[in-house]
Amino acid sequence: MPVNLTQPNKKNILSIPGIVLGTFEAGIKYSNRKDLTLILLDEGSVVVGVFTKNQFMAAPVKVAKNYLSDGGNKRALLINTGSANAGTGEAGINNAKQTCQALAKRLNISENQVLPFSTGVIMTDLPVGKIVNSLGPLITNLDPNNWLDAAIAIMTTDTIPKAISSSAIIEENEVKVTGISKGSGMINPNMATMLAFIGTDANINEAMLKEMIQEVTDESFNKITVDGDTSTNDSFIIMATNQSKHSEIKEKNQSYKMLKEAILDVASFLSKAIVRDGEGATKFIEINVEQGIDEQECQKVAKSIANSPLVKTAFFASDPNLGRIMAAIGNAPIANIDVSLIDIYLNDILFAQQGFVAPSYSDLIGKEEMRKDEICLKIIMRRGDSNSTVWTSDLSYDYVKINAEYRT
Repeated sequence: MPVNLTQPNKKNILSIPGIVLGTFEAGIKYSNRKDLTLILLDEGSVVVGVFTKNQFMAAPVKVAKNYLSDGGNKRALLINTGSANAGTGEAGINNAKQTCQALAKRLNISENQVLPFSTGVIMTDLPVGKIVNSLGPLITNLDPNNWLDAAIAIMTTDTIPKAISSSAIIEENEVKVTGISKGSGMINPNMATMLAFIGTDANINEAMLKEMIQEVTDESFNKITVDGDTSTNDSFIIMATNQSKHSEIKEKNQSYKMLKEAILDVASFLSKAIVRDGEGATKFIEINVEQGIDEQECQKVAKSIANSPLVKTAFFASDPNLGRIMAAIGNAPIANIDVSLIDIYLNDILFAQQGFVAPSYSDLIGKEEMRKDEICLKIIMRRGDSNSTVWTSDLSYDYVKINAEYRT
């Protein structure tokens, strides 16, 4: 069960003017489940993305990146589950392009106006025939209110769909923002998350939206980890249909700030939802590292803790073996850590002071805190003025079971 994460209410998910979505059962891996999604945008929309830095990047990532770099308006996103189309060589790239070509022909648009996305088992061939044969009913199913259906259709080992909306008032116009994501395992984004798609009717130019997606990514998806593994298929896309009546956002003004806040609200929820629904997760853990030399250093310390199997299993067992946290800090890839300066808090309890067990701390107190399903660690480095946060989960028996059985 996900940690304090509930099923989205379709009534609370806002449609976005200029965007319609369709889903269909293509039978890519399983029968009787929707596994193919189409997001169609009106002419004049702006689409930007960030992608995995895993050097073994999947074929659809390569194709989507190339098509985005071609410039011009992008009109459609085609998303499949069941096959990651990664580790498939030149054939995988050709297969991804074939699906784009087939959809473009049906929509009477150019091939490079279609962006492909895949998730599922690595080193499996994309079933092009099943996808192409499903395009007709997929298009027939297009509707502006299908965001939650799309969130369900892009799931793999997720136990719950992830979808949310926000809004902002810009020049007396309500600007809508809606996003969906999927991800549960192989989560250690080095750009974004497994798959995430955010749409808005805001009026913003491409240059500003590119800056915004980088800022939003660094403040949300790049701060999560479930298991320390960066996927081959990570993709995060923001789509702006430019249909709101406010002035075009061409600089970092108040309108930019308000739009970014609304998009960041959505991205933050979706990124945390991935952790809350982490494979086998029973606890949601926030790690705050304070007073580092710079934000990158703080991130390295936080990720060293968050990705330590020994730390994660201790949290699962509610075992206050908190020396594992000290060891993980010492293993962070930064130089000259002075452990005699470090204080560590478990929730509001000081358990390590200047590198030693705090006089006021006891295992009895620690165990009580470790039993909670929401835990906050605070590490005070006393090296500078920078801070950073990472969100992670524990590591349970079910994580091993889910991944041992993933292909069966």
